[in-house]
Amino acid sequence: MAVWVAQLGLVILVAYLLGAIPTGYWAGLLLQGIDIREHGSKSTGATNVLRTLGKIPAVIVLTIDVLKGVAAVAFVRWFYSLPSAALPIGLVTDWLPWIMTLAALMAVLGHSRSVWIQFTGGKSAATGLGVLLACCWQVGLGILLVFGLVLATSRLVSLGSMAAAIAAAPLMWGFGQPLAFQLVALLGGLFVIWRHQANIQRLLAGTEPRLGQQSSDA
Repeated sequence: MAVWVAQLGLVILVAYLLGAIPTGYWAGLLLQGIDIREHGSKSTGATNVLRTLGKIPAVIVLTIDVLKGVAAVAFVRWFYSLPSAALPIGLVTDWLPWIMTLAALMAVLGHSRSVWIQFTGGKSAATGLGVLLACCWQVGLGILLVFGLVLATSRLVSLGSMAAAIAAAPLMWGFGQPLAFQLVALLGGLFVIWRHQANIQRLLAGTEPRLGQQSSDA
């Protein structure tokens, strides 16, 4: 049991540290010598990188942030496939989705509360997409479609991100995924929406900048 707990702790730590990689922050330092947390929305996410640094850096940051989520869940699958992994035989099918869920949530938390940058970060939408793709690629593609449709009609990245977050849990249920994956979609989606509180206030006030617009507080 002690070995199992220790290995579980290792998996959780690795997932958090993967999510905590401050991609947008590093992009600001490397490309312009700035702390991106002092510009735009103060977020380290791809949208703020787009408005602050440009399209190519934003695409790179977005891609890496998605891959962080994929890697966190993939690491769990890999680790518990090792002969030395201390997961009781016969319980792999029952326990593995729950461990993947825990790792996924830690990666999402790490992105927005990174230990490397004083527990600040982004809004976790991209890393959330990554963990969903790793848990069930059909759901990941589904929420990406929802995001794209909302973005295309509204040109509001925040609205697209929140719509995708809302759609995640129903899609997990619709595709018949385990309860654990439905839970990560629900909790992760709620967390992403919570991280968009300032955006919600601007949406209600009609001041949320649309894609392509510059804003000092977007």
